[in-house]
Amino acid sequence: MPKLKVDGTEIEVENGTTLLQACEMAGAEVPRFCYHERLSIAGNCRMCLVEVKGMPKPQASCAMSVNDLRPGPNGEAPEVNTRTPVVKKAREGVMEFLLINHPLDCPICDQGGECDLQDQAMAYGIDKNRFAENKRAVEDKFIGPLVKTSMNRCIQCTRCVRFTTEVGGVEELGAIGRGEDMEITTYLERAMTSELQGNVIDLCPVGALTSKPYEFKARPWELTKTETIDAMDAVGSNIRVDSRGREVMRILPRTHEDVNEEWISDKTRFVWDGLRTQRLDRPYIREIGKLRAASWPEAFARIDEKVKGTRPERIGIILGDLVGAEEAFSIKELATSLGIANIDCRQDGTPLGDKGGRAGYLFNTTIAGIEEADSIVLIGTNPRFEASVLNARIRKRWIRGNVFIGVIGEKTDLNYGYTHLGAGPESLARLASDERVKGQKIIFIVGQGAIARPDGAAVLAAAFKAAKAVGAVKDGWNGFNVLHTAAGRVGALDVGALPGDGGKSTRDILASAQAGELDMLFLLGADEVELPPQGSCFVVYQGSHGDRSAHRADVILPGAAYTEKSVTYVNTEGRPQMTRRATFPPGEAREDWAILRALSEVLGATQPWNSLAELRRAMYEKVPHLVRLDHVAKADAGDLDALAQGGEMSGEAFVSPVKDFYQTNPIARASRIMAECSALRNEVRLEAAE
Repeated sequence: MPKLKVDGTEIEVENGTTLLQACEMAGAEVPRFCYHERLSIAGNCRMCLVEVKGMPKPQASCAMSVNDLRPGPNGEAPEVNTRTPVVKKAREGVMEFLLINHPLDCPICDQGGECDLQDQAMAYGIDKNRFAENKRAVEDKFIGPLVKTSMNRCIQCTRCVRFTTEVGGVEELGAIGRGEDMEITTYLERAMTSELQGNVIDLCPVGALTSKPYEFKARPWELTKTETIDAMDAVGSNIRVDSRGREVMRILPRTHEDVNEEWISDKTRFVWDGLRTQRLDRPYIREIGKLRAASWPEAFARIDEKVKGTRPERIGIILGDLVGAEEAFSIKELATSLGIANIDCRQDGTPLGDKGGRAGYLFNTTIAGIEEADSIVLIGTNPRFEASVLNARIRKRWIRGNVFIGVIGEKTDLNYGYTHLGAGPESLARLASDERVKGQKIIFIVGQGAIARPDGAAVLAAAFKAAKAVGAVKDGWNGFNVLHTAAGRVGALDVGALPGDGGKSTRDILASAQAGELDMLFLLGADEVELPPQGSCFVVYQGSHGDRSAHRADVILPGAAYTEKSVTYVNTEGRPQMTRRATFPPGEAREDWAILRALSEVLGATQPWNSLAELRRAMYEKVPHLVRLDHVAKADAGDLDALAQGGEMSGEAFVSPVKDFYQTNPIARASRIMAECSALRNEVRLEAAE
């Protein structure tokens, strides 16, 4: 491995390491604007200049490899200096040129206080301007409802261009013109279509690209920062929620190499305005066909009266997509105490958890394991909309080459090339003999669009048999993966929120309610189900937003949103991660576990915990792997053999369950920003259809 001296310190680095990376390994600080470790090297800004002994002028450290350096005349290690007067003068010259055309917008710029240009101007800027010419003026561009452009501030670092092309997979941003006339634009000034476009806001080192919904809302030093976990999909992206008082002002990504790297989807980033609209802030009771505000004792008394007048077999419980593991465990224990066997966390009606153990419902290769794949087969899933960050990981593997990607399901734009193997079950049945699916590490990704159907068990069985036949499941490698769309699904499956002996599944619970065979239905955040007509069944809804189920409910119990409580979410790969409360629920709303604890006392089945810590202790005793946060407990691949028997498949094609990326849950449907994005996307689809 090459050796070199950085500011007198000798270090040894791997082949291919850039000078900038080597300098940072040696503890030197190198300023930069265009360089980003996850993007290709552009060498535009020249801010990272260093002095290399033996070379006549300073070199751009981001674009030079340590392998390009020559040893000294007697074999001495090459020397690189980052703090000499030559380097300082060169960087000051670059900064002076960058600031020639940069406007004095700092007092009104949303980037103020967290701007790379501000920070580096403090170190390398000068207090005067030697240029008398007028500053360059560039028109602002429309690139969609999410990203605001102030192109006078742009320094042409091209981070945004490289991100949309390389990570986002949409070549919609680019540069036109040359020299002083160079501009970053979408050319036709159309809205960007990437579900990851908001990440260009974080990448922009100046204030040229900022958040349009957050415009002039707050300054960074006014905000309380809370590190927590996203619940908009099952990836479990690490996020930071910035709040002021009781209001969430913005959501930003945190780096987690094994989950979301440093990207988040636009739904994750911009859904924050939905956290304060359409909120349930007090209990409600339906009387004479209309809901009226009530007290907690009144609401509990109404539920108690109904439960005690109904046989347990005529009561059903359905859990929604955003339910944390603690809440799922609590309601499962309550149902067991009351003798209720009709409980199900699989709101979409999948057979997951019935057979195959944990391996039968996890993303067994892990998200980071996608990068090791030789072949990837997508079955009944559109990861671009179901898990945008995970889809970027698949694209990352595709860019490296030498990988076969096959799709069984809808033909759609996934932002990378693939081979369409068919639309439905017939193609899945033929998959075992497809010679194109080969390699040492083969990955099958089964989506909810394939298994959230009446023949879901048969599809799951066929997918497993095909995976085993091609070598995706073998000693040392389990490439059979289930991609979930709900943040709370895996955690609820882990704690066993499934039908008890003789109990009904979601599909049967809803059918019984429609047929009048069910007297009471308890919905814990379940909004994506078809409910029986008014008066046919007593419906209790516990949740945070006045969405579909709240309109039908006879009793409403106001709960907390995911930013307002501390719960455990287990992502699609089986990684438990804990949220932290960033704000408090509005009005009389309470955390869901506390509501269930209070309700259990009224129902005469008092739960044996009085705090969240005690609840977790009881949960960890029954489900020990949840105590190891941020650790993926590997599931036993041998359990998958139980999936082999699954019945007959129908002939219907697989269809992704996500019809509208921006409207998948109550929080997103309450968001004005998401509604605007949805309307724009539908408008683009109509134009394309014409």
